[in-house]
Amino acid sequence: MNKAELIDAIAAESGLSKVDAKKALDGFVSATANAMKAGDKISLVGFGSFSVSNRAARTGRNPQTGKEIKIAAKNVVRFKAGAELSAKVN
Repeated sequence: MNKAELIDAIAAESGLSKVDAKKALDGFVSATANAMKAGDKISLVGFGSFSVSNRAARTGRNPQTGKEIKIAAKNVVRFKAGAELSAKVN
């Protein structure tokens, strides 16, 4: 499902217009990104939780040459599915 299909599905489920559904989705994505950038955790009961964790710097290997390379530390987004979402998927 791409963004346009998700907007259509949100509009159909909620009774909103597609324009309002797009605004709601864009608002959710923006608010989520801003909160995670600030280091906050976002929990949606029944759906799941988004968090940021730090991946330490490490040494890797270039698969083409076999040469060792340094991989910089970075923040990564984590998502843990809630019980209700897991139950619906299974």
